[in-house]
Amino acid sequence: MKKNTSSYVGILMAMSGSLLLSTANLPANGADPEAVARVMAGESATANAAWWGFDPEDSTEAIQAALDSPADRVIIPKTEDPWIVRPLHVRRGDLEIIFEEGAHLMAKKGEFRGLNDSLIEFRDVENIVLRGYGATLQMRKEDYQNPPYEPAQWRMCLIFRGCRNVRILGLTLLESGGDGIYLGRSLDGGSVACEDFVIRDVVADGHHRQGMSVISARNLLVENSVFSNTSGTGPSAGICLEPNRANEYLENIVIRNCLFDGNEVLGMHVWLGHLRAESPPVSILWDSNYVRGSHYGIHFNTMVHDGPRGMIEYRNNIVEGSERNGLLVRGQGADSIRLVFDNNFFYNVSTVDGGGMPRAPIVLHAQTARQPKQGGIEFRNTFVYDKRDRPALVVTGVDGFEGWQDVQGEITVANPHGARWDIDREWVGEDFTLTINGRPVVGSREDGSGTGR
Repeated sequence: MKKNTSSYVGILMAMSGSLLLSTANLPANGADPEAVARVMAGESATANAAWWGFDPEDSTEAIQAALDSPADRVIIPKTEDPWIVRPLHVRRGDLEIIFEEGAHLMAKKGEFRGLNDSLIEFRDVENIVLRGYGATLQMRKEDYQNPPYEPAQWRMCLIFRGCRNVRILGLTLLESGGDGIYLGRSLDGGSVACEDFVIRDVVADGHHRQGMSVISARNLLVENSVFSNTSGTGPSAGICLEPNRANEYLENIVIRNCLFDGNEVLGMHVWLGHLRAESPPVSILWDSNYVRGSHYGIHFNTMVHDGPRGMIEYRNNIVEGSERNGLLVRGQGADSIRLVFDNNFFYNVSTVDGGGMPRAPIVLHAQTARQPKQGGIEFRNTFVYDKRDRPALVVTGVDGFEGWQDVQGEITVANPHGARWDIDREWVGEDFTLTINGRPVVGSREDGSGTGR
């Protein structure tokens, strides 16, 4: 069910302790050619987009002119009607863009026909601040999902290509035809990654593909934000980390204190199918997040035999009410990246029966023999609370598969029917030392407290 995004904004303000941007000292609104002249002459470092003239039918030219001006600071003020715009482009760096509390930037109806038309595009720029506590940037997803629009998944609210040193603070991003935020490489031979980003106190709600896609990034912090109600086309995740090429980066990525709520398929999603052993090492931390609903709470997939090196750590996360699995790991090469699950809690997950994937709170799924040895997983203080009479853990194999290797640690299960698991011994190696409620998973037999085969 779609949530009221105003409640998310209230939650974020409480989480962050931030104050809404005071507008008491901001420039007055209204067309002002003399003020524009001062800005263009370099006499004023602050520009108000309304000085170029607010048009309730289409204000694209006014906002684009303000963005193209030499001002260090551009203000999009609150107006009685939304700022209606066609695609906007930020072509220069060293710029702060401030959306006043209550400001509303809205995609123009009937526009954005191009498959990659986005609300605001940033390409190969640096030193950018986007600040907008209480402000909304909105597109028209339902329109883009129907004729005469050609189907596409790339109509973003905010898209960054090859950008550096960017802060996105306090914005509410609604109903794009792609992602709320997209971070990727330059298209013009520039940087292979976005670098040095902070995304804080943001709401990304109701997008067509993801709340946020990270294709290539280094030094990214996402915190105190909400990614909710993604639906339309796959992967349909809250946040998706998914490089497109083997030379792209997921380096020093930290996502913490975020809410993933009601996304159609995936809450927290990592797919590394295009990375290889020679790719830049991966380093990702998901810390203290809350995932509610979706088909899969936490999902990881590589699907290649020579996957990347590095580590992904999931620490202090809570997953509740996901329909199929709380945690699903697929195609994880034992000799590639290492997965560490530290102090995570899965509460009443796998709530819907049926479908191809085993229904259990935690599933390790081999999926393909292209990775003959899978594993490299550590569980520390992992907790499962489940009311259903079923295994807490299912481990699968496939023909031609040599088995799960180097799976270790401890899972604690609270279930009125007892703690059980489902593993075929032919699919596990000697260094599969995982325990559930203190009992070794491999070598146990059914005795009321566990199941092994």
